[in-house]
Amino acid sequence: MKDDITPPQTGLRPASEVMRLARMGSMFPTRLSFLRSLMRRLAAENVVVTRPVWEMSDDGFGHAVYSLDLGGHTYSLVAVSTDLPPEMRTDRVIAEAWDSSYVLYDGVPDAAEIARICAAAPKQEAARFTERDLILSRANKSVRLFAHVVDALRAGHQPDRDMIRDVGYLMRTTAVYGNGKFGIADRNLIDERPGLEGPFAAEMLTVWLIRHFTHDLVEHVGQGRLDPALKRHLGIGNSTGLGMAPFLVNHPILLNNWMTVRETALARVRAIESLAPEQQDRLHALAERAAVHLREWNVPDPEHQSRIDALRADWDQARAGFDFSGNRALDAVMNSVSGKSCDVQELTAALIIEPFGDLVDGLADCMGDPFGPLCSPMRDIAALRQQIETNFAWALAHDYDAPEGCGQFWYVSEAKQEPRLGLRFEEPGAELESPLDIGRRIKALYAGSEGASGSVSAFLAAHPAHGLAVARVQMGDRYPYAEIQDNLIATSCLPIDMLRCKLSFFGASKFDPKSDRWTRITLCQGAPLADELQSNPDDWWLPVFAA
Repeated sequence: MKDDITPPQTGLRPASEVMRLARMGSMFPTRLSFLRSLMRRLAAENVVVTRPVWEMSDDGFGHAVYSLDLGGHTYSLVAVSTDLPPEMRTDRVIAEAWDSSYVLYDGVPDAAEIARICAAAPKQEAARFTERDLILSRANKSVRLFAHVVDALRAGHQPDRDMIRDVGYLMRTTAVYGNGKFGIADRNLIDERPGLEGPFAAEMLTVWLIRHFTHDLVEHVGQGRLDPALKRHLGIGNSTGLGMAPFLVNHPILLNNWMTVRETALARVRAIESLAPEQQDRLHALAERAAVHLREWNVPDPEHQSRIDALRADWDQARAGFDFSGNRALDAVMNSVSGKSCDVQELTAALIIEPFGDLVDGLADCMGDPFGPLCSPMRDIAALRQQIETNFAWALAHDYDAPEGCGQFWYVSEAKQEPRLGLRFEEPGAELESPLDIGRRIKALYAGSEGASGSVSAFLAAHPAHGLAVARVQMGDRYPYAEIQDNLIATSCLPIDMLRCKLSFFGASKFDPKSDRWTRITLCQGAPLADELQSNPDDWWLPVFAA
């Protein structure tokens, strides 16, 4: 395929279908997810990870440094492992201590810089950092599995395979901070560097290196070596809460670009006229892999487990009917699941994208937002109202005055400076509400502009409170996937849907919701180890445990 020829594609699914919370909360990672793109980049550059510093006690407390060269720059992960009393171990944001903490450093730190980071990183929010510190993170052990692996290695044998399969990580991060928080580097210092220019690339690099450290740490304490297949299945867990959800609302251009790329990839593969026998075999094998992955995905929450159980049965039924041999077979396969659950539909979409990297991988370069919104101003109030009627009918459809239509409010906690969700009629603080009520604001703009005429700027001069709504309406034509087309302050709004959408773009799998407001996930499971980047860097979609 020549670079200057746009591949054929079917029509993109409309935003009215894609940008609903129920569908966003059913998304699976794809080969365009940020971790997958990063692994391909590391492999293409023949990246080698070194460990210049390992100052660790026999019990695994101390610090280590890992370094690599990427895109003409050197980056180092400084990992600090501490002896954490059991009563202080919690994944909640109120925690003040963790088993381990990390800084992704710009360059190779000297002894003085290592000492500074070792003193500051365990304090996290209570410390301050410098622009040489690119990413700040912390993690807690999966205590039961970590101890089991240590005991097994010390006894001279490999750990229990079922425990490795069921838990899937030795540690889980509770935050991966970037973009200037607590004094670390602003993103604009690195966003044009080769290898880190994509969304969350520095964060994903940090997570991958943390996973490498957890493997080294458990082998050091256990005084033995893990089987590479077991090690490959040990990813990094993550606990993610409400802090992540408002990002999608506050970064509409990024959201639009991520969704547009994903939908374009799907449209490209649906337009493939015919598949070679080996491509058909590959798709069937991946569909079977997905089935095994679903069988290995178990969570404590009964409601979510019942959803997984239903998906297993529905997926087995759906894939039994997949026929990849006909004309435009992938389009036919997507059409064949149109009446099934969003879970089945989105898993099918991820499946049929997977084997066609040559057709879709280049789209990953379009997932950033280097320019911000590029919108022509509305010529007058009449045009503004027409735009609302055309692109924001979903916003007009809700009753924001009904208790169930405005029963929740978003705010930022004073203590942790993290987003939170309150119950409007039961809890105080609604006067501190964050402007995530985009639908309500657009409907208020529409009502407030009725009977008005003249320029939009004159209207805003008289009614400045509508400024945010006008800005979002102006994006409607150019950025069709920029808005979540649901009422985000309704009592029916489940933040977990926003979390799953964003985390799927990170490359997360095995979602383990603890409520409708926070979840655990697994990252990097099945990803190549540091010494495997050249052998098999890109075949780990929905990984399964090696038999």
